[in-house]
Amino acid sequence: MSVSADILKPYSIVDGGLRLGGKSAAELAQMHGTPLYVYDTAAVLRRIRQLREQLPRELALHYAIKANPMRELVQLMARQVDGMDVASLGELQLALDAGVAGTQISYAGPGKRDQELEAAIRAGVMLSIESSQQLQRAAEIGERIAARPRVALRINPAFRLKASGMHMGGGPSPFGIDEEMAPEVLRQATGMPVALLGLHIYAGSQNLSASHLIEAQDAIFALAERLSEHFPDGLAWLNIGGGFGIPYFPNDQALSLNAVADNLHLRVQQLLARLGETELVLELGRYLVGEAGVYLCRVIDRKVSRGQIYLVTDGGMHQHLAASGNLGQVIRKNFPVVLPERMPDSGREQATEIVSVVGPLCTPLDMLADRIELEHAEPGDLVAVLQSGAYGLSASPVNFLSHPPPREILV
Repeated sequence: MSVSADILKPYSIVDGGLRLGGKSAAELAQMHGTPLYVYDTAAVLRRIRQLREQLPRELALHYAIKANPMRELVQLMARQVDGMDVASLGELQLALDAGVAGTQISYAGPGKRDQELEAAIRAGVMLSIESSQQLQRAAEIGERIAARPRVALRINPAFRLKASGMHMGGGPSPFGIDEEMAPEVLRQATGMPVALLGLHIYAGSQNLSASHLIEAQDAIFALAERLSEHFPDGLAWLNIGGGFGIPYFPNDQALSLNAVADNLHLRVQQLLARLGETELVLELGRYLVGEAGVYLCRVIDRKVSRGQIYLVTDGGMHQHLAASGNLGQVIRKNFPVVLPERMPDSGREQATEIVSVVGPLCTPLDMLADRIELEHAEPGDLVAVLQSGAYGLSASPVNFLSHPPPREILV
């Protein structure tokens, strides 16, 4: 079994079978068919409870809907977190439909159209402003509809979050206003008909290094304190982003939340002592839901080509682009893939073989796992891709080659 203990730790394994929401993967596949995304409510709640216990109580927890916009999951999150971050009009409507107050929603994204700005302003959403031109448009729309936009400047910091899966600052970027330009834009904002309330500083994503996260958070708090001098009424709101990662690959080790939380306790108290009443937001997506999701598909053919074994399944890259390695990976790595009816249990040894797991599409890109160690599988057996709760179905080209879509369930 090539899947690490850190990756298997969040999952329930009973008598050698993977269980989700109290049911076996086999039962769920029988009930709902395959391919199938399954999201485990208990795993989501467990992660949120862990964060609540360890993070400063002054730090509001927001869910970034982009990680997984499944409607039932968003409704669950609405009852568990303090607010949500959205990046489109569709995500905004999802949050509002789930009962989240507009004042507890922030809206990021470099390309907000006028109708999106207007809808957000009408709902009382915190607009993360990405450019001086976007600020001007928001002010003009607010005047036209007689509503004062609530705005925070999104900052493109001069530093980077080291070892992150995706950099969101530290160089040229379509996201946010360059740190060195921020004082001038803040001065412009103070003369506009907007409620200038805060800052959004997001350095990067999918980070497993506590020391690098701490370094970036220290820089974020320092930058926020420097820029707070440009807020006539004080800094009322600060979104420090997120960046917490989950382990996907064999050598990945889970993030040490204790170290990150200890540092946040210190920095939060220091900032509040200096600036007073500031609402602080930690925005997380993948870290909340990534490990709660499993993608199930079924082997429909087993073939050997020039000595290499292929398991051909009814799932593929059109439904799980990230697992195929085509969603930002520079060097392709395999997501954790298991046979959910033959999971490791009680140290029992199982014979394995090297196989590639592929989908039904007519393209060599349709590869869910390349040359992995797996127990022997035949047509009819289930295959599970773990760590599939974030950036799965919604980030995939579901219309490619016109195959039927998978189902999604929350259990």
